[in-house]
Amino acid sequence: MVEQTPASSLDGAAILVTGATGSFGQRFVEALLRMPHGPARIVVFSRDELKQFDMSRRPEFDDRRMRFFLGDVRDRDRMRRAFEGIDVVIHAAALKQVPAAEYNPFEFIKTNVLGAQNVIDCAMDTGVSRVLALSTDKAAAPINLYGATKLCSDKLFVAANAGRGSHPVRYSVVRYGNVLASRGSVVHAFLAKKASGVLPITDERMTRFNITLDQGVDQVLRMLGVMAGGEIVVPKLPSFRITDLARAVAPDCRLEIIGVRPGEKLHEEMITPSDSLRTAQFPGHFVILPTSPMWDEVQYLRDRAGKMVTPGFHYASDTNTDWLNVDELRGMVEAHLARVDAPPPRP
Repeated sequence: MVEQTPASSLDGAAILVTGATGSFGQRFVEALLRMPHGPARIVVFSRDELKQFDMSRRPEFDDRRMRFFLGDVRDRDRMRRAFEGIDVVIHAAALKQVPAAEYNPFEFIKTNVLGAQNVIDCAMDTGVSRVLALSTDKAAAPINLYGATKLCSDKLFVAANAGRGSHPVRYSVVRYGNVLASRGSVVHAFLAKKASGVLPITDERMTRFNITLDQGVDQVLRMLGVMAGGEIVVPKLPSFRITDLARAVAPDCRLEIIGVRPGEKLHEEMITPSDSLRTAQFPGHFVILPTSPMWDEVQYLRDRAGKMVTPGFHYASDTNTDWLNVDELRGMVEAHLARVDAPPPRP
């Protein structure tokens, strides 16, 4: 198999991004627009008219290829209309706040599980060729409702490849960790509390995987050129300690331990020991292969320079070998804040 570059795999394509007004979605669309050739049409599919309006007013999105389509992944009929003529779908829409999921479980099920099935069905019915869904480290051995819904979503997308019949569509998943300084992240919570002189943290032992928005975008673009359908891709990421992140954001603040919140882990996992039996390692990422083989896995590994991991392998944030220090975290936070623009003025 000859791997395609991100540009060649998307040249002239019509691309739809669910949840495109979110942190990842906006950065991903920016990357598409910067491609020398790139897609012929980019559809922003999301449910918030104000966010779409604000996004449309930003100069980086002032492009004739942009389309803004109001809709909700819960609404299959509306989504099916949006998918007409689309070649590639990036599914980034989700409800993701852990405490909110514990209090409003079925709302998360409707968006993260039923919405995922709607994406699968609409893509199959309208001739979409590739669907890449975004997942989370919380889907590995989940202990909270959010993680459980994303695990269900991952399973749906993987299984869809076995039930697609004569339809040419392929479905794959990218699973990654905490996106530093994304909307609603702990970085913004720390910044809001900085002036008080006290930062609340849940537990001083807590660790997390980290990925920047640009790294997440690059991972998705790379996978669009090589996805076979059915794999769950896990990038190799550094970890950080929550106490180091607090020192990076507000070094002079006192840390106040408030206890682990409902549904929260001390450490995150992306590959469990049980997953290791179907996990392969590649130069920059891991791949959890489908539970039931769907294609020539030996050839897949050979073409991509991969090999199976040792049984019992466990990829967790606390036992990781790659760590971010305080200075690196501070630089990443400052770089993010430097590119945050004020919303455009409204008429």
